Amino acid sequence: MKRFHLQRDEDVSGVSGTGMVAEGVVFHDGQVVLSWFGQYHTLEISPTIEQVETIHGHGGLTRIVWED
Repeated sequence: MKRFHLQRDEDVSGVSGTGMVAEGVVFHDGQVVLSWFGQYHTLEISPTIEQVETIHGHGGLTRIVWED
């Protein structure tokens, strides 16, 4: 497993805020689970880290920061 967090510089949607907005893990098969901070505590499952970056990256305004 590889741990990471999402670091958001600008909140284009006005929902998640800025700073560290979610933490996550990539499993041995490439699947990803995200746990979101803030008012809406949710879990999200994605098939790949690339999909997470495509959906939540907002053109570089949110970065994947690896913990391990």
